[in-house]
Amino acid sequence: MTVAEQIVQHLNSLPETAQAEVLDFVEFLESRSNKASWSEFSLTQAMRGMESEESPYSLNDIKG
Repeated sequence: MTVAEQIVQHLNSLPETAQAEVLDFVEFLESRSNKASWSEFSLTQAMRGMESEESPYSLNDIKG
């Protein structure tokens, strides 16, 4: 039996109010997962093209 099938089996035994709580939790997990993807995407987009730019700082600036 797959994990999804086990979840459905348990879910079917719960009252509808508890099923609604499970749905809220699943939606929370989805949103948390999507936020991680979007933040990585945003950083990638923000830094796009910068790898070829010359740095305005030198090693002396770092040591100073």
